[in-house]
Amino acid sequence: MSLSDISPEQYSAMFRSYLVEPMREQDLIEVVEIEEMSGLNRWGYDAYRRELFTNPNSLMMVARNLHPGPAIAGFFAGWIVEDELHINNVASRPEYRRIGVARSLLESAIDDSACRGVLLVILEVRASNEAAQALYGKLGFKLIGRRRDYYRGPIEDALVMRKELK
Repeated sequence: MSLSDISPEQYSAMFRSYLVEPMREQDLIEVVEIEEMSGLNRWGYDAYRRELFTNPNSLMMVARNLHPGPAIAGFFAGWIVEDELHINNVASRPEYRRIGVARSLLESAIDDSACRGVLLVILEVRASNEAAQALYGKLGFKLIGRRRDYYRGPIEDALVMRKELK
């Protein structure tokens, strides 16, 4: 097998320039920076810090860059409640998009959650965010509904997607 025989996903996994691991307090400045670049509903530093230190249901991860440059390539924030993982935020820096960062974060979070007994994963995504919708579809998420005017700045509907874990 040669490099030309492998998929982009396989290539990214073989030559990954980042490591997915739990979020730490020193990551929060860059997490908020990525949040602001990504058009996510704003949580801000204090909300992420609160999640890290006071919410036992939080699942907070980062893709830590292994090369010179920004320390954090992307992040994931979610909640595990009973047998459900709710994905709150997942984003990567613009220069780290389309190389598997968000996919790796999602797969790591889902794998971690499955080990904790999670059976269902649910998320909302901007109706206009076709790239994220395509990624979620590749990961096995199905569209189950729509929330009108869910997002602010700009106001936009959210599509609700879910994935059942076996």
